Amino acid sequence: MSTPQKIAIVNYGMGNIHTVYKKIQQTNSAPTIVSTAEELLNADKIVLPGVGHFAKAMENLQRNGLLDALNDLVLHKKKPVLGICLGMQLMSKFSEEGDVEGLGWIDAKVMRFQIKDQLTHKIPQTGWNSIQKHGDSPLLKKIDDNAEFYFLHSYHYHAPSYTNVIASTVFEYEYISAVQKENIFGTQFHPEKSHDTGLQLLNNFIAL
Repeated sequence: MSTPQKIAIVNYGMGNIHTVYKKIQQTNSAPTIVSTAEELLNADKIVLPGVGHFAKAMENLQRNGLLDALNDLVLHKKKPVLGICLGMQLMSKFSEEGDVEGLGWIDAKVMRFQIKDQLTHKIPQTGWNSIQKHGDSPLLKKIDDNAEFYFLHSYHYHAPSYTNVIASTVFEYEYISAVQKENIFGTQFHPEKSHDTGLQLLNNFIAL
């Protein structure tokens, strides 16, 4: 039997860490919650979760000495990374939430929902919604087109092209809900709250 992969779940003070940890425990891997650059070094893969404010998250990553380590491991050593919700948003170049720069790994910016009918589409988007798959990503293997995932967010990706887009979702209008660029993966939705379909996605990530 192969040794379980070491999955580093990055704790930068933005919540939802333990829900992610418990879900990843259901995969054939060894998840660990880490909060320092040193703890990241031995990881086979990295998960960047999070719920909260973009600017505060970037501030916390900087203060905890995690920015340089993440950039080195992801961009140079090509460690697979999965960003969830705020974690995916942090991978963008810029966010309207706080008007600050992100990690810059994905050519996109994060913008607030521009909803016209706010009686029908309340912000934040909270609850189940379906995804439409784009292309053939290993992250979405064995996941049906129009599969449903759990969402909770007020901001979303906007990109100049769909080059790195592997899924979109409609909430009054279409927006980007999952991305992939080489070893970098992100989901706006929460696989850790999405029952069996979410577990399949996490197993796909572990299997990369």
